[in-house]
Formats: sequence, C-alpha cells, structure tokens
Amino acid sequence: MKFAVVGAGAIGGYLGAKLALAGQDVTFIARNKNLAAIQADGFRLILEDGSEQHASSVRAVQRMAAAGPQDVVLLTVKAHQVVDLLPDLRALFGPQTMLVTMINGVPWWYFQRLGGAWDGRGLDSVDPGGRIAAQIEPERIIGSVVYPAAELVAPGVVRLIEGNRFSLGELDGSRSERISALSQVLIGAGFKAPVSKDIRSELWVKLWGNLSFNPISALSHATLEDICRFPPSRALAAGMMAEAQAVAEKLGVRFKITLDQRIAGAQGVGAHKTSMLQDVEHGRALELEALVGAVLELGRITGTATPMIEAIHGATALLAHTLRGRPLKIDAD
Repeated sequence: MKFAVVGAGAIGGYLGAKLALAGQDVTFIARNKNLAAIQADGFRLILEDGSEQHASSVRAVQRMAAAGPQDVVLLTVKAHQVVDLLPDLRALFGPQTMLVTMINGVPWWYFQRLGGAWDGRGLDSVDPGGRIAAQIEPERIIGSVVYPAAELVAPGVVRLIEGNRFSLGELDGSRSERISALSQVLIGAGFKAPVSKDIRSELWVKLWGNLSFNPISALSHATLEDICRFPPSRALAAGMMAEAQAVAEKLGVRFKITLDQRIAGAQGVGAHKTSMLQDVEHGRALELEALVGAVLELGRITGTATPMIEAIHGATALLAHTLRGRPLKIDAD
C-alpha cells in the first residue's frame, strides 16, 4: 500500500518507519529540519530496548501535491492543526483513499455515520463552522485509537517509550474489506491493529483519562503518578471522569472498565508528564478543545451537567491565554 504520513512527529514517525521497514511505500509530509533530515537519511527508530532501526527508503516532501494520491493517509497531527491542512490534504486523495485519524480527543467526525437522532451533527468545539467536515467525506474516514507513547528526540529520529496498539474502526461499525486489509498491513509491520465494532466507546476510554489528567497536570505541573496518589487531585480527576461517563452513556457508549480501574492504569504509568503538560513546558498550543471543550459541548447536547469539567476547562483556558506561546517550566529544585 501507498501511505502518506501527515504529521512526521513521534507517532507518525513510529508508524511510517515500521511500515517502510515492512516493505510499504511511505511518504512523510514534513517541514523544516525534520524534512531535511528525513530527505537526507530516512527515519530512525530507537526501540524500547535501545536498539535502532533505520527506514532508509522513506520519502519526505513539504507539499502534499508532490506526494500525490495515496491508498492510505495517516493523519497524526493535533486536532487543532487539521483545519490548517485544508484544502491541501485533498491532493493526497484518490477515489478509494482511506483517511485514518490518529488524533487525541473527540474527533470532528464523532456524529458522522453514527445513525440515530444525532447522525451527521457537527461539533463547533473541534470543527468551527464545519470547515473540516465540508472538505473530508465521511466515507473516507477510518477512526483509530492510539495507545503507544513515543517522542521525537531529534529531526528524523523517534524513540519509542512503550506500546504498539492502534485500534481501527469504521464509523458505522462495519467490518469492511478495506479495514480488514489495512489491519493486516499494520499487523505485518509489527503493530497490534484490532478492528473495533464500536470505535467511539474505545475512544472514550482513552479520552476519560485525557480530559481529566491532562488539564490537571497542565495546571499543577504534576505527573500522572502524583495526581493519582494525592487524594484531592485524585478526587478531582474522578469527579471529572464521572461527569464525562454520564455524558458518554447518554450517547450510547458502554465502558468496559470501571472508573477506578482507569485511574489505577494511569497511576501505573508512573512519573509521566502528560502531553498537555509537555506542551505548556515547550510553549506549544494546548489540545484543550478536543480533550475538554468537546466534552462540554457533548454535555450540552445531551443535557448533562458537567460543572467540574467546566471549571477546569476555564482555568486551563486562562493558562493557555496567559502563556500565549511562552514556555513555562517549574524548577523542581
């Protein structure tokens, strides 16, 4: 298959490198130093045990039109960056191109091909004015939940921290020939790639933690372990998660694990800084609307009160406004 990776960062680099090493045709859409590094020397992957793999056959281009139509487009950017890719993204689309959304939080397509009372409804928090939905046909989209943790340690170099699971799901819950084929290709590259009949419920289990731990860590500069072990912050996270569960269940979502099990899983990760805390420390824009704001909007749609989520969203929005792209790192010493 021909793959284009839009977002040549940690997760995109991990995926693209492994797919290329498995013999797939991979093109990265990249910029600046990352682009130059990939063009000069391919992509390097540092595995959990410290060993390295070198995907020398990958291509890298800056303009999507230079890559041309693909079989699969892996969208691995942050949610708030998607709108800026339009309409250039369409240069990667042929008649049968699949767009796999590997993005944290509530996706713009949440209500597309869902059926029921809310089918086709837009979400202003993640797609203001419906601009993304207008440019990307829902029939192209494959939903995905990303489980691995990785970091881009240098241009063209990714270090895998842990994990290799990428769940996949058609928006209507079907097991199509195309998603089965895609799953097999990913499995052949060394990933776990199960096909989910209910990708939204699986998405919520990850979102459950992201909507609480991420903003709490951004505000407090605490790690996952710190948040879970400190009783007041653990109670705050649990309260936010309970509100979110009430929203999700009104949307038909069923959680296969308990709230306490989800918190225990986060605690087990240890002294890990969430992605939102890392963004604060590096002066990057926060994924606030996809992770938290969209849950508030879903609460309004379903008529569900979410006062704790709303309060933390407001405080984190103020933090983002105050920083305005300036890094903030607290010296532990």
